[in-house]
This record gives sequence, C-alpha cells and structure tokens, in this order.
Amino acid sequence: MNEKDIMIQVNHMSHIYTDENGNDVHALNDVSLSIKRGEFVCIIGTNGSGKSTLAKHFNVLLQPSEGYINVCGYDTRDEEHIWDIRQHVGMVFQNPDNQIVAAVVEEDVAFGPENLGIPSAEIRKRVDAALEAVNMTEYREHGPHLLSGGQKQRIAIAGVLAMKPDCIVLDEPTAMLDPKGRREVLETVHKLNKEEGITIVYITHFMEEAVTANRVVVMKNGVKLHDGTPREIFSHVDTLKGLGLDVPVASEIAFKLNEKGYEIGKSIINNEELAVGLKHSKLADQLLSEHNVGAKTISSPINENSNVVRGEGTH
Repeated sequence: MNEKDIMIQVNHMSHIYTDENGNDVHALNDVSLSIKRGEFVCIIGTNGSGKSTLAKHFNVLLQPSEGYINVCGYDTRDEEHIWDIRQHVGMVFQNPDNQIVAAVVEEDVAFGPENLGIPSAEIRKRVDAALEAVNMTEYREHGPHLLSGGQKQRIAIAGVLAMKPDCIVLDEPTAMLDPKGRREVLETVHKLNKEEGITIVYITHFMEEAVTANRVVVMKNGVKLHDGTPREIFSHVDTLKGLGLDVPVASEIAFKLNEKGYEIGKSIINNEELAVGLKHSKLADQLLSEHNVGAKTISSPINENSNVVRGEGTH
C-alpha cells in the first residue's frame, strides 16, 4: 500500500491510564491498524473494549503510552503538528447538545472557521456548502434547540465539515437518537464518504449500521481481534455472540435457520439477502407444501381471496 494512500497508521499502540485507586489500566494493548483515504471503517465492541479510546487518538485528544500513530504523515506525539492533525481530522461525539455552541444554526457552523481566522467571505461559502451537504440549508436561521436529535447531529457534522477535514471520526453519533434520526445521520455520513471522498471512522453498537461500512474492526478488552469486510465479520455469528456482541438481525435469523438445516446461506448480512435465501431454501419448500401452494401459484399475483393471504391454507 502506498504511503500517500494512508490516512491513519497505528503502530503497536498501547494506552495506559491510572484509575482512581492508583492502578494502571491498559485501555489499549499493542493495536496496529491502517485506514486508507476514502475508506468507511466501522469499529465495534462492547463497553470497555477500547473503541472510543482508540478513536480519540486519531484527533490527538489522547496520546499513546507506547507505540505511535501517524495521521496524514504527522506523528501525533509531535506537539508542533497537533493543530495540523486536527485540521485534517474532525470529530463528532455522541451527544449533539454538547457540541452546539451558538443560538443560531448558521452561526454554530461558522464557529470553527471563525476561530481559524478564515476571511468572512470564505466562511460564508463554507457554511453554505456544509449545510447543503447535510441537507440542512432551510434550517440555517433556526435555533438549534428547536431541532430534532438527528437534525442537531447533522448540524454538528456540518460544523466539522466547515473546517474542511479529510477525515471525520464519529464516536457513537446515533446512540441517543431514535430510528429516524439514526437513519438521517447514517445517510449523511455515507453521502460525505461517497460524494466528497471524506474518510469515515465510525464507532457504533448498532450492527445494522456496521454492515454498511467498507470494513469492520472488532475490539475486545483493548485488543483488535478481527478486521475484515462486513460479510467476513458477520459470517461468524457464534464468535461475535461469544464476545458479547450483537449481530445484524438478518445474520442471526439466517444462522439459526442454517443450524436447523434449512440452508439459508452462511454470509447473509441484510434483509434483502435474507429474503433471497428464504425464497430458495428448504424452508420455503416446506411452507409452500404445508399451504398446498404450487410454483404456478407463487409466481402469479395473489388475489384478495387467496387462502395464503388470509392464513387459511390446508394443513
């Protein structure tokens, strides 16, 4: 891999802190990881796995106790380049209310560039572009307190975008949101990744979000256990369950049906794939047989008087 293609390089990095009793706690242990420019990498793990601690090193909110990290070619241990790194890597946290600092949306988005001393005309361009990117232009003169949780989080993302980062690290950005808000934020992040080429590091405990990434990294007790595509990772349902992790609902259903011999498919990660697997499985044949429905019937439109629709098939 060409060094220019690397956004973040973690090299045998450990992080140790002292707890309230004076004991050393190894939050991260000998972690090595490369994140390429333009990737969408999801980091998952149970509470205390080290995923958030790892993410905070990417923006130099924390420093390694051992090993080192390069971000855009800068060593995070070099104090002279901390500001440079933070201009390249922005962070969005779990609670949007803790990230909003102004009483008007557009003023909040402008806050970061203003602190950089960016000229007013350029700030206006950045605010316009950032709000458009997260589909929040019509709310520019609103008070953030009037917005939904998902909208607030999109404003927080816009504030980071206005700084023109190459990478955005999102630490459980949807944890406090309802399903609609989670969907809004995830769609926004994917749009930024695909259309703007922004590298995304996404921390989550929602596995349906993780399956949409390019890569999934699994953390446990400060150690990187697994690193692969969503399909590679979520094919091992029993392993992930053993680590105390959830898996996508579709993956779990397929796993349990496969155990019962229905041959749904072993690499299913979403509902669409599950539907296809069910259609071609022994389970489908069994259900059709129980309802006395032939292939001709199933391939034809089912009218409102169908026994199958009303659940009155012959048993």
